[in-house]
Amino acid sequence: MTQVAAGGRQTSTLDPKGQLAWTNVLGVRVSAVNLESATGLIQQAIEDGKREYVCVRDAHGVVRCQNDAKLRSIHNRAFLVTPDGMPLVWALKHAGHLESDRVYGPDLMLSVFDTGREKGVRHFFYGATATTLDQLRDRLLAKFPDAQIVGSYSPPFRELTLQEEVEAADLINRSGADIVWVGLSSPKQELWMARMRDRLEPSMLIGVGAAVDFHAGLKRQAPKIIQRSGFEWAFRLLCEPRRLWRRYAVVVPTFISLTLLQRLGLRKFPIEDEVYASVAS
Repeated sequence: MTQVAAGGRQTSTLDPKGQLAWTNVLGVRVSAVNLESATGLIQQAIEDGKREYVCVRDAHGVVRCQNDAKLRSIHNRAFLVTPDGMPLVWALKHAGHLESDRVYGPDLMLSVFDTGREKGVRHFFYGATATTLDQLRDRLLAKFPDAQIVGSYSPPFRELTLQEEVEAADLINRSGADIVWVGLSSPKQELWMARMRDRLEPSMLIGVGAAVDFHAGLKRQAPKIIQRSGFEWAFRLLCEPRRLWRRYAVVVPTFISLTLLQRLGLRKFPIEDEVYASVAS
């Protein structure tokens, strides 16, 4: 069963119980969505008063989950795990979710900002430096002058003390935000969203990582044709070889080999339902 947009486009797949469909990619529930449906689901969740978090996921994150059961559990309890990378889109289409498409973090941010203008959605930024957040705010307001950006917080580049976490949560809650855009590196942002979810009043926490730097004008995005090719990792590697070469030297062959084993039925990747009490501590 599918949801259909006003223009007739299929936007998301529902299972027989009316729940959003997903596919198992190496033990991680990846949501059967595209940019349009993910934006709509986030907007609807805000209107319904839900309190959830969204993981914008690529192959690197899925590989990280293989040796981290806590991180995998965080993903599998998320409201959405969107297919940020083309390999995850291909996995969804291979599983029969033909309407699924890439939900790239920077594109999702712009789409939600655009859609939320008429609804009066209020946005808060968490992460990066104060200068970066100021640039992000200015550039987004230049694109969406009627957007409501109600606050930001640049945490120190270390673990926050308990008192600092309490103060940050109080700042966010007093802002009246509907969405907190979390711009930390992965998996820090996923761990933060899961740990802070019950303490924060905004409806949606969305981890967008490098989208903050892209929209602040600090990093260059890959051309669209490269984004769609599945070789965006190569573009990013060329841009930041010292920081990323070790990551991709492991991620690319690992993801390919494990996916092949899963498709051939030679290795099982069950979806575990365990919930880690330490996530919220």
